[in-house]
Amino acid sequence: MIRSRAFTLFLLIQWALLAGHAAHGNEPAVLVFGDSISAALGVPNGAGWVDLLRERLAREHPREVINASISGETSEGGKARLPALLAEHRPGIVVLELGANDALRGFPLTLTQSNLLAMITAARASGADVLLLGMRIPPNYGPRYTEQFQSMYRDLAARTGVASVAFLLQGIAPDPALMQEDGIHPRAEAQPMILDNVLPALTPLLRK
Repeated sequence: MIRSRAFTLFLLIQWALLAGHAAHGNEPAVLVFGDSISAALGVPNGAGWVDLLRERLAREHPREVINASISGETSEGGKARLPALLAEHRPGIVVLELGANDALRGFPLTLTQSNLLAMITAARASGADVLLLGMRIPPNYGPRYTEQFQSMYRDLAARTGVASVAFLLQGIAPDPALMQEDGIHPRAEAQPMILDNVLPALTPLLRK
């Protein structure tokens, strides 16, 4: 009797695991790796752009979406965290959205670029495709620095050949009605627009 129950339990566990894989289409996960923009700071739970992506993929490209974004994350912190996440989740796609906090804290752009390149290299070495999401910083940092920061993402994408989005908050950041009072984080109403900015570059990777 005990053996029979144990065997039944074993079968139930295996069935649950298989059902979970089937629900995600047996496709490798999408790992979103960013800062407060992707962590949806100040936005109701379940309303962030990554949550909306998860809902969209459940309908159109079934696969797991893992949001490993942390508010305040820098490229240095991301570089330290990423290897363990790659080993744990073995994602098929890494969506990389980091660097803005480096600029806000005055980190050298050479350091940020080096860290982003290291993360791109690590993700690709693990077998994942990479989507690099570009960011911009307020103009009060000076025209030279802001232009160099913006071009950093463009140069990295050209250098590595990864897919990219020039500016994640295109059409959002200039509109105060779509931004929270801090002028940095988008409101809930802007989250579908962020997803719309991401999908054209992400969809080809999902279809590979």
